[in-house]
Amino acid sequence: MKAFSLAWGKHCLDFGKRTCIMGVLNVTPDSFSDGGKFFSLDDAVAQGYKQFEEGADIIDIGGESTRPFSNPVSEEEEILRVVPVIERLSRRIPIPISIDTTKAGVAEQAIKAGASMINDVSSLSFDPKMASIATDYAVPVILMHMLGNPKTMQIEPTYDDLIGEIKTFFENAIDQAENKGISRSKIIIDPGIGFGKTVGHNLLLIQRLYEFKTLKVPIMIGTSRKAFIRNLLKDNTAEEINADSAMVESGTQASVAAAILNGAHIVRVHNVANTRVTVKITDAIKNAQNLL
Repeated sequence: MKAFSLAWGKHCLDFGKRTCIMGVLNVTPDSFSDGGKFFSLDDAVAQGYKQFEEGADIIDIGGESTRPFSNPVSEEEEILRVVPVIERLSRRIPIPISIDTTKAGVAEQAIKAGASMINDVSSLSFDPKMASIATDYAVPVILMHMLGNPKTMQIEPTYDDLIGEIKTFFENAIDQAENKGISRSKIIIDPGIGFGKTVGHNLLLIQRLYEFKTLKVPIMIGTSRKAFIRNLLKDNTAEEINADSAMVESGTQASVAAAILNGAHIVRVHNVANTRVTVKITDAIKNAQNLL
């Protein structure tokens, strides 16, 4: 795995020596997995601190669900959800807090409150002001691939060349970000598992994740508890499997291990403690030659 070092402000992340873990903290009533669990300020802060103690390298806080067919929320509502959590949590933990948003106004208020990364599922395309927020505050950005938008992305997604089309998308997104003043050294990409992809598309992306290393930026992947895992585990029954079930967590860890072996630098997960074990063992296997 190619090593990348990302240093900004008071933070430094080394990608490649070991896989970094991003903990998911949804401050929403309707996210597909933990929606409503951490909607109160105290619960959200406690969960973020717990993820830090369990070994997270980054905490990713979002106030708007991007699950398939979800409805957007207003900028004001999103700010009300995330800013108090970031203010309190950033005073308690030394690791970077990422704001998961497509709105420049939310990103700016989050950064002022203590966030230091932007995770934008639209790759800076939904809000024309987002790139300038990233440059003004000199923070890293995560650019994700999505086909359409959360309302439409899972309606019969099709590709002629899945890997080729997503690589071209990233080449263009990275170029556009650089043209707007964002240094390539502050860009991370995410192929967007579940964002306009079928089960087969998701599996192929994990299998061929290494093909994105030619873009020469760190790769993040988020498979945690997603529908493709639940669909694979259903065994042809109509009954839906709970996203928080132990079975889905086992499936998540299998997908995390595969993603690491195929080139992921960051894994975005709900269960940090379990993932820390998976990362430790999978990294050791991946780097076995160095241990001889």
